[in-house]
Amino acid sequence: MTTVFAHRGAAAERPENTLPSFQRALELGADALETDVHLTADGEIVAAHDVDGMRMTGVSRTLRSAALAEIQSWDAGYGFVDAHGGRPFQGQGYRMPSLHELLTELPAVPINMDLKTEEPALVERFLAIVREHAAEERVIAASFFRSTLVHLRRRGWRGESSLSRAEFLHSWLLPNWLQQTRSKTRAQIPTHAGPLKFATPRTLEKLRRLGLHVDYWTINDPDEARRLVALGVDGIMTDDPAQIVPAVRSAGG
Repeated sequence: MTTVFAHRGAAAERPENTLPSFQRALELGADALETDVHLTADGEIVAAHDVDGMRMTGVSRTLRSAALAEIQSWDAGYGFVDAHGGRPFQGQGYRMPSLHELLTELPAVPINMDLKTEEPALVERFLAIVREHAAEERVIAASFFRSTLVHLRRRGWRGESSLSRAEFLHSWLLPNWLQQTRSKTRAQIPTHAGPLKFATPRTLEKLRRLGLHVDYWTINDPDEARRLVALGVDGIMTDDPAQIVPAVRSAGG
């Protein structure tokens, strides 16, 4: 079965990385959620993609320089722009949830979490909160930064982790290196990067030989989703579960 990850929730319908967006994705049949996490000035962790609040809230302050209470006073409904250029969720009470809130309000739901910085403090706080909620086995830890994932794994992370960008390139070019250092991991990759195509039988076979599950992002075209299911991928990340969940299921995923 192909796992459908709701990328930042049902981001095509609701303000991204908010509890209503995540809850809507689950209503639409998503199997798992995907989000991004940042450390705040007071040592909390908040779900947000960007380093600052400008795009989603209209506030240019960085998340790392603000306390959680201040961040949660910003209007996270502001950043959702509809097809007509309107902001239908502005002033409707949307806010960025903390990691504590996510794990409390969404019990037992698998969540892929992308640690967005290289700070050791983010890793330590992330570990503490996830373990406090006994959620390690349902959280997939991801990051573009190899140092972040190495730190996490050295601290005894028991859940799954994705490959960093550098680890994926090593696995694609030098599979023996990965075999020697691999822990419990997934490859979460785009279908292509410039002229390089990764959503191919050859790439999938190579990664599978290394014992990896392979997920592709960000897929919002139902025809592409059906192609990937036919290819045999393990997971698809999408902003639009309303379209992609039915496409995946109709294709047998």
